[in-house]
Amino acid sequence: MDRRSIIKNAGIAGVLAAGMAPAVHAQSTLRWRVASSFPKSLDTLFGVCDVFAKKVGDLSGGKFTVSTHAAGELMPAFGVLDGVSNGTVEMASTASYYFFGKDPTYALDCAIPFGLNSRQMTAWMYEGNGMKLMREHFGKVGIVNFPMGNTGVQMGGWFRKEVTSVADLKGLKFRCGGFAGRVLERLGVVPQNIPGGEIYQALEKGTIDAAEWVGPYDDLKLGFNKVAPHYYYPGFWEVGPQLSLYVNQKAYEGLSSEYKAIVECAAAYAHTDMQAKYDARNMPALKTLLGQGVKLHAFPKDVLNAAFKAAMEVYTELNDTNPAWKKIYTDYAAFRKDGNLWFSLAEATMDDFMQAQKF
Repeated sequence: MDRRSIIKNAGIAGVLAAGMAPAVHAQSTLRWRVASSFPKSLDTLFGVCDVFAKKVGDLSGGKFTVSTHAAGELMPAFGVLDGVSNGTVEMASTASYYFFGKDPTYALDCAIPFGLNSRQMTAWMYEGNGMKLMREHFGKVGIVNFPMGNTGVQMGGWFRKEVTSVADLKGLKFRCGGFAGRVLERLGVVPQNIPGGEIYQALEKGTIDAAEWVGPYDDLKLGFNKVAPHYYYPGFWEVGPQLSLYVNQKAYEGLSSEYKAIVECAAAYAHTDMQAKYDARNMPALKTLLGQGVKLHAFPKDVLNAAFKAAMEVYTELNDTNPAWKKIYTDYAAFRKDGNLWFSLAEATMDDFMQAQKF
């Protein structure tokens, strides 16, 4: 008897008995929300939520739908960790270093100065101990975390005046993301943790002297070059910043195994999609910015050296005072050491050669 005959004669009961119905079709209809820490104008950082939501819908045959909400719609940009933890919303998309004030350990889920690059971060999370260690940490507040995006190494930001040495950083009011301020303040910087949607106004009004965000694609959209002409690189505090999906633990545990797998797969898909978008779009955007008169600079070597020294001092102090940090950072640092040894060989050599060629 062929399948069409089984379906015709036995109905759905016969199909299920024959074991031929995809498991997902047996799942109940579900509607969840994901709150972002970013404005809708950023089609990469906020857009990762739309990519995730579409994939969840596609994989579930439309039975599991996710509505996406920009910063401020359901809760403030920096309120998403608490919002997911207490069940106000089922999911959130954010950068975990925003919550370093609660515990610096959260930054290890995103980026720390002179940390892992994007590929190393993904490798640590999926193949190293990163996922296990961070899951234990987020479990303390009732959250299940998933990697969901990476920008790649970011730019160093927009400055009203040139930075020629470490001395130029003293007293500088600088908008920087999350944990970076802990290091930069040791160089005399006055760090400001301002949501992305408020940076332009702060620069325009002179409330801050400089600001970093992500890179050319997003920075062009936000128009920072109109109020601060000097564009610096690299963003040594964001070598491979990972964005994350937070899921309320109780809600996640209530999902069927099929829906859990869909969330995991959709987040992984969105993770890759974001990196691809940045790698493809940053150079055209940079060309546009340079055409508009932006002045591109590398940070002076003494700035990088002083910042590296300060970062290592901060990490040593945290190892001595924060057991949660020490447990995870010890593993992170060992992975970074081996990763850099490997990347310094074939990867870096090939990059150096190819980037010197004239095509």
